[in-house]
Amino acid sequence: MLTADDLLAAYRGGYFPMADNRNAKELYWYSPEHRGIIPLDGFHVPRSLQKFMRHCPYEVTFDTAFTQVIQNCADVKTERRKDTWINDEIIALYGELHERNFAHSVECWKDKKLVGGLYGVSIGGAFFGESMFSFATNASKIALIHLVDKLRAAGYILLDTQYINEHLLQFGVIEIARENYLEILENALKVSPNPSMRFLIASDIIS
Repeated sequence: MLTADDLLAAYRGGYFPMADNRNAKELYWYSPEHRGIIPLDGFHVPRSLQKFMRHCPYEVTFDTAFTQVIQNCADVKTERRKDTWINDEIIALYGELHERNFAHSVECWKDKKLVGGLYGVSIGGAFFGESMFSFATNASKIALIHLVDKLRAAGYILLDTQYINEHLLQFGVIEIARENYLEILENALKVSPNPSMRFLIASDIIS
């Protein structure tokens, strides 16, 4: 049976798991020939989103509703995403990683209701973005922007998106060869984030 320690070892080796669909019982390991990453020093916020942020209607929190976030990522379907790769085993395993401070979430709230967010895995100076969801305009995008701000402040050097898609292109995602990715990953794993900016402090609230 797969364990949380197995997951951590896989991420350190450049692999991540996915199920075929929400109800699948088996997980498969992936290490794509071409990997999507968002260079933290090249992160781009579109002008329309900058304008939206000046009057952002959401409250942003970190690590306050991890279970809700991953559950929504698993269950929410859209025209672009007919099914998800997150099954019950993934939900349980990443819940354990969260309890051990390796998996984290960013949440967007409106009128005390969760309207968007994302989650991922943090090891050393690497953050592996897993999934995001949104029930309201730009909610998941706002969560990503605040994640990047936190990663930069803490001294992270890798934001792994696994693949690229149209949603991420607007933020400057690029695709690199697996060999290059593994080199960046190796360096990122050696990084100890700034302890004064420890990643995702649960008490952080940004209005």
